[in-house]
Parts: sequence; C-alpha cells; structure tokens
Amino acid sequence: MQSRCADVGQGASELKRLIVLPLSLVCLSLCLLALRAEAKVHRFAIVIGNNAGDAKDAPLRYAESDATRVYDVLRDLGGFSPVNAVLLKGESARVAEDTLIAVNERVRMALAQPGAQAVLFVYYSGHADAEALHLGRSRLSTRRLSALVAGSAATFRLLVLDACRSGAVTRSKGGRIVKASPLFTDETVPETGLAFLTASAPHEDAQESDEIRGSFFTHALVSGLLGAADHNDDGAVSLHEVYQYAYSATLRATSRTNLPQHPAFRFDYAGQGALALTRPHAFASSRAVLEFTPGVGFLVLRDGPDGAVIGEIGSRDRNRTLSVKPGRYFVRGRGSDVLFEGRYEVPPGKRAVIDTASMARLDYARLVRKGARESGASHGPELGPWVRTRLSNAGTPCTGAFVGYALQLEHFGIRSRLGACTSEFSNERVRARVNEYDFELRLGRAFDVSALSFDVGLGGGAALFTQRFEAPGVAPGRDSLSPYVLLDAAAGFELGRGYLTGIGAAGETHFLRFESQSDTRKQPLGEFAARVNAFVRKWF
Repeated sequence: MQSRCADVGQGASELKRLIVLPLSLVCLSLCLLALRAEAKVHRFAIVIGNNAGDAKDAPLRYAESDATRVYDVLRDLGGFSPVNAVLLKGESARVAEDTLIAVNERVRMALAQPGAQAVLFVYYSGHADAEALHLGRSRLSTRRLSALVAGSAATFRLLVLDACRSGAVTRSKGGRIVKASPLFTDETVPETGLAFLTASAPHEDAQESDEIRGSFFTHALVSGLLGAADHNDDGAVSLHEVYQYAYSATLRATSRTNLPQHPAFRFDYAGQGALALTRPHAFASSRAVLEFTPGVGFLVLRDGPDGAVIGEIGSRDRNRTLSVKPGRYFVRGRGSDVLFEGRYEVPPGKRAVIDTASMARLDYARLVRKGARESGASHGPELGPWVRTRLSNAGTPCTGAFVGYALQLEHFGIRSRLGACTSEFSNERVRARVNEYDFELRLGRAFDVSALSFDVGLGGGAALFTQRFEAPGVAPGRDSLSPYVLLDAAAGFELGRGYLTGIGAAGETHFLRFESQSDTRKQPLGEFAARVNAFVRKWF
C-alpha cells in the first residue's frame, strides 16, 4: 500500500506541475493584458482662432468659427475631454504661448502615472506669414510654436496650421508618409511621434469661402474627421486618412479659384501604426448618421439654409456618411447644372438617407442667383404671346407675340425682346390697321420664393408703327418710330431641365408724335399703356 500510495503521490505531483505551470503563465499573461488595458491615453488639445491680424491684414470672417468647429469635433468624436481641451478665440500671442506651456505641464503630470501616454493636438486658424502667426497686433513665432509642440512630453504631438504660407514649418525636413499599419486603439499611441499639417505650401495663401462659411482646408479637415475620410471603413479616422482627404478636397475646391492650395505635411514616427483622431462609429448610439447617395456632392448645414456649416461629402468621396449630432439639418446637393435642397431631422442612434429623389430641384438660373453655378451665368431663348392696351393711334388693344433672349447673372439679369402686334382703328369714313414692331432691352433683379421665381425690371425700347388705311379715295399709309420706357414684373415656375414658364405685366410710356390741326409740326405725346404676357423660357 505504501509503495502504491507513494506512486500516487508522485503522480499527483507530476499532474500538479503539468497543470499549475501553464495556468500560472495564463494568469501572468492576463495580468500583463490587464496592466496594458489600464494604461490610459490622455488627450490634450489647444485650439486657437483669431479673425484679426496686424495692421496690414484684412480681417477674416471665419477663422474663429473654424476653430470652434475643430474643437467640437475633437470633443465629440475624438475623446478629448473638455477638461483637457482649450478653445482660444481672439486671444493674443502671449495668452496662446502661456496656455501651451501650461498644457505641457499638465501633460508631464499625466505621464507621471504608470503606463500613461498622451496625445497633444494644437490647431491654429488665422493670419500668418512665413515667420510668425498674427494674433491681433501680437505675433507668435512659428519657430517658437514648433519648438513648444515638438518639445512637449506628449507621446504624440500634432500641430495643424490653417494660415497663409504656413507650409514654412514643414520645410526643414520635407515630409514622408510612413506605410499605413493597423489602427491604434485608445490604449496605445506610437512610441514617439510628431506631425505637422499645414493648409498651404510655403509660398501660398490660405483661403476662406462664403459658401462653406469657413476656410477650404479646415472645412475639409472637419468633414474628414466626421467620417468622410474613413477610407477603409473601419469606423475610425486616422491621421493619414484625414490628411489625404483634406489634401485632395482642398486642392479640388481651390482649383476653381485663382489661388490653388496644396496642404503640406511632415510626419515622423518611431512606432508603428496610424493614430486614430476620431471614432465616429464608437458614438453611433448617441449621435446620428447622414448617409448620402453616390454621384453628387452634398453640403450639410444645421437647422436651415442660413445655419452653421457642419460638413461636406464630395461627389467622388468613397465614404458616404457623416456622424452628426441629433437634430435638424438642411442639405444642399450639387449636380453639374442642378442644385438639390432638402430638410431632414435625425434622432439619436438613427440614420437618414439623403437621396436627390426626395429633394427639391433648382435648375440653371436659380443656381446662378445663388452663386452656385461654376459658369457664373445662365442664358437662353424665350417666346410667348402678349397683349397691350390701345394707344391713341388705334382703337383696339394690340395683340401679338414676341421672341427674346435672356442672360442671368448672379445679381441681375438682362433681357432683349423682338415683338409684333396688331390693332385696328375705324370710324364712319376710314378703317385702319396698325402693325407695331418692338425692340426692347431690360435690366432686372430676380428673387426665388419656394417653387416660384419673381423678378422686377426697368427698360426701354423703340416701336415702329405702320398704319394702313381703307377709305374712299387715296389714303396713303403712315410709318412712325417712337421710343418708350417700361417698368415690369414677372412670376415664373420651374418645370425642370432648364424650362421656365410664367406670366408678366408691364407699364409702358410711349412717346408718340402727332400733328395737331393748329400746328403742322409733330409734337411728342407721352401715353401710358399696360401690357400682359405669358412666356416659356429655356435656360442653358
């Protein structure tokens, strides 16, 4: 029994060794994973916007609102806590520098925790030259700013400059984009990293746009961070993705201007992978998603057409979604010669599909009046019937038709018409037929209200009257040429595909010349007449 018991004891010892050792290794691995999971990434941001520059700089309109948009998207989708994110608007260089120094100190305190890492995001929108940022009448040297960012203890540092000639900060080393690797989770960032993104090359100006109510570069940057730049559709937007998106979108938008912009970069990584700046999918339950149909570019505004610009999806963008706050949105889609507009309300956790089939369609001339057609003008022929009250050289209204051609510019329109009408005159002794041939030119202003277009205008022209008589004996005909002025108004309805139909009314003053019995000289006589017409117009 002893030997047997001894054999059993040795077997149990061997079994214990075979089981406990692997379990110990598993536990150790789990502990290491737990320690890694406890490692916290602290995200710090300093977002600066200043509309004012020095005495030689024209005031900007959107630099401070651009800064607000960047601050909001970092806070909402980037995991930047309001405690660690600072928004400075209209502040001096001294305040900006002191804030960066204070945040760097907070970064060092955060990194004192075991396993902690930190990300520092610094953004500036405003005036600058190759040497300094212009914050009102004060200046912050780009060399000093770069040194404060590069010298931060943060594990990863990112500086974004949306200013003229901001590309100068990237010239010292040029730039290189490292090969994309798997996306980092919130628990880790590259071992050491530094990145500079700038809105323009060293010799270029950065530009604002009234249509998007911001700078081209920041507008593209924010749209990308909202999800448009998520090229691989993994639910997160990496630094590489947002730079590539902002570069392409900025160059594409500014190529229509006289000053194309080429955003510049400098990336230096010691680790592997791509830093996630925002995670739109991670907040899907508390936010809303706008999904856009392909082939058309869309601009998204808050509440209505005069609301704040939220973001944009380009016609060629691969990712067709934007993460937005729940609420009401006004969406404008741009086709080659058509503008689409629609209103949408999206509750939390829901998705709204933006389809042009459900949107109002605005063609041609309306695009010009909105400043939304690249050609800047629309033109086309028109025709229709008209009738005008009688003048003193006839006894009946003048009925006929006209043809014309119209040119619509952003702020006013020009219209020319050739018309002809016929009226009659008769008494006991004579019967007359009066033919009238008109040429007129008119300048007007149009307004759009819902599906209708209204316009008013002032113009003038000349009318050729030919009178032919039927009477006993010889009654030679008479021809006369008379000028006239007019004030008119019209209302039209868009039929689509560039066609417009409507009605118009005009008041005319004709300066006719007649012979009186007491004076054989022809005296001018101003006569008022009213005219109404219908029309069909085709815009190109």
